[in-house]
Amino acid sequence: MNYSLTYDDIQLVPQYSEISTRTGINLKTLVSRRYGLLNPLVASPMDTVCGEEMAYKMFLMGGVGCIHRFMSIEEQVEVIKNLRYKIYGEGFGGPYEDWGIMYDDWHSENNQIPIMAAIGVMASDMERAQKLTEAGANILVIDVAHGHHKNVIEMIKWCKQNLNQNVDIIAGNIATAQAALDLEKAGADGLRVGIGGGSLCTTRVKTGFGVPNVSCLEEIIKVAKTPVMADGGIRTSGDIAKALSLGSSSVMLGSILAGTEEAPGQIIETTKGLYKRYRGSASLETKVSNGQAVRNIEGESTTIPYKGGVKFILNGLIDGVKSALSYAGVNELRNFRPPYVIVTTSGINEAKPHLLH
Repeated sequence: MNYSLTYDDIQLVPQYSEISTRTGINLKTLVSRRYGLLNPLVASPMDTVCGEEMAYKMFLMGGVGCIHRFMSIEEQVEVIKNLRYKIYGEGFGGPYEDWGIMYDDWHSENNQIPIMAAIGVMASDMERAQKLTEAGANILVIDVAHGHHKNVIEMIKWCKQNLNQNVDIIAGNIATAQAALDLEKAGADGLRVGIGGGSLCTTRVKTGFGVPNVSCLEEIIKVAKTPVMADGGIRTSGDIAKALSLGSSSVMLGSILAGTEEAPGQIIETTKGLYKRYRGSASLETKVSNGQAVRNIEGESTTIPYKGGVKFILNGLIDGVKSALSYAGVNELRNFRPPYVIVTTSGINEAKPHLLH
């Protein structure tokens, strides 16, 4: 019988280390075949996670935000134009000079800051893709629940044939090695991996399909020739470290970033405190709000406590990942490959601050 593992099922094994300070640890990585990040963090293209404000803050923190597609083409294009102006405009004092610098053995001729946007696979998404790239987007994420599909493969091919050659295409979501091979054969420049692991996703409950995150990442990373983005099930910096240790180049974050000041949506004031909405992309609320057909509901929606500015959260995640690399005895993300052990339920409980229970 085959069995599969997820993040709680494993613990990374500490290695000999000579790391004297975590501040010098390098988290540069590739998010797609030709574009790099200073930190391996990507904001999910959900309409309660990543709009213009979140994407800009992710950039300032060394990551990238994927602008969601649950708006008109014109609205999404305007966001991309605004981002491009903010990032490339005069007077910018951020980490511009560090962007686009890849590993020496992964050289890129494309030294540009990544500007990422989501598209679907409908006929109208061809126009969306064209206008987004004309506005300045240089990475498009084909954002569908089941990425190992004819429609996704056809959209990849169309994009590679019709868009500017400097545009990278990330495709997904997928959970098998065969899916990775098929999407890369079609021309994908990156893979988004994980099905049914999101905090509001009900795919595994409603359909029975999905592969736990650790196992599907391992299977895909064995064959992938393009960067892999781990998506779903990330709750802590420890989960990020585990995903990266398996060979992921980046991780996509949803619930961790939801509820922050920069996440789209109004702050809701109640007698119990401040809240913001958070909803899955396949939830009933999202479909109704965006005028989609009310079918194939595979997500939930909720309110979560307001978290304040996202910078504090991102700094904590980055610090945690850097600390993880120090336990592995490496100072670059590309060398971060510690072994892991499978743990029991008792081991999971032991790993938590159990005195507080």
